[in-house]
Amino acid sequence: MPTYKSLTLILTIGLTTAGTATADVAKADQKQSAMEAMKIATISKMYQQDIDEQGMSNPAVLQQYANTELQAAMTLEQAYFDKNQMSCNVDYDVLWDSQDPDYTQDKKLSITEQGLVQVSLAQGSDIYYELSCDDNDKDCQIADVILDDDGKTLRKHLLEACR
Repeated sequence: MPTYKSLTLILTIGLTTAGTATADVAKADQKQSAMEAMKIATISKMYQQDIDEQGMSNPAVLQQYANTELQAAMTLEQAYFDKNQMSCNVDYDVLWDSQDPDYTQDKKLSITEQGLVQVSLAQGSDIYYELSCDDNDKDCQIADVILDDDGKTLRKHLLEACR
């Protein structure tokens, strides 16, 4: 009989540990899903604001949703323009991948495997946003925008071109 008691104890400990591990995985999945939902909500809100204001936000809507590092790069671009009377920015609206945005076009938002928010526009363009989120505030900010397939980013472009 002592063997059965030991075996029962070992099984109980094993099942308890497995149950805890399963709960931890489920909790991690819920946290990941909540983070993804926060990212999508942030980008969706930004696009809606840009649509409502027809791109006339001041400061630019992207700057309003940017984290401090991206805001600093965007400020560098403004200082460059003020000094040189020419732009060092990309020559199109980054949100819409266009010089003349169609604010009425359909768009689809999703999360990539890398955790970026992908905005697929009806015109055929995909824009990728890197966001930093603070789960305590339930707030996300845009850390960067991927400009091309080579991985060039808006922040890197501004930091290099606007010095």
